Order: sequence, then structure tokens, then C-alpha cells
Amino acid sequence: MTTASDLKDLTLLGRKAQPGKKLEAFPNHNPDRYYKVILETSEFTCLCPATGQPDFAAIKVDYVPDKKVVESKSFKLYLWSYRNEGVFHEHVVNTILDDLVKALNPHYIKVTGAFNVRGGIGITVEAEKVKTPAAKRAIS
Repeated sequence: MTTASDLKDLTLLGRKAQPGKKLEAFPNHNPDRYYKVILETSEFTCLCPATGQPDFAAIKVDYVPDKKVVESKSFKLYLWSYRNEGVFHEHVVNTILDDLVKALNPHYIKVTGAFNVRGGIGITVEAEKVKTPAAKRAIS
């Protein structure tokens, strides 16, 4: 069960908050079990770094937690922080991966960004990090 100590490091949940790059996490109560957490949104936006035109994407994160689990409100605010940033699709997906790895150090994680068609071309970017190969095999 969730305990009061699980909440001690969470500063965004249950409070008014603004977009930002702060990813918060809570303890994983099942660190010896390989299980997959999936986070998905179809409402990601950023800007083209050259034209300033908006880009829209579906972002999906699949990960096997180790000692920490990302708190979803902090992840939502994190994604929201890209709304006014100019960034290439490949860069933003890899940055999301790097930031989640830094915050969670998961056994396995994969971030997929499926960007809407613009100029006749859709772009999907997938980036992953494997710390524990057995965890990736267990959830595949």
C-alpha cells in the first residue's frame, strides 16, 4: 500500500503547479518484480526550431521501474514545458529519455514520439535505454 513516506518527496502532486522540467518520483514497492509502466499522451506539442510552427505528437513511454516510479503529474508538467520550445523531433525524444533515466534509473525504458504529418511526412522517433536485459526480455 501507499504510505505517507511515499509522498514525502512529491512537491507538485495536489498543488497548483506550472510547466517545468522537474520530474518527481516515488518509491517502487516491488523492485524485485519486472513489470511495465506505460505513459501515453496524444497532446504533446513543441515548436519547429526553424519556423516556429507548432508540431504535435503522441508520446509513449514504456519502462520497467527499478527503485523509483515517475509521478504522473510531474511528467505531465514536464511534457507541457516543451509547448513553446523550438526543438527537433529526434532531439526532444532523446532528451525525454535522458531526463527520465536520470530521474528513475529504470531497468529498461523506451520513449516513442509519433509526430503528426507536416509537409507530407510523418516522423516517428524511438529511443531506448537498457540497464537490465532480463527486464526487457520479461516484458517483451
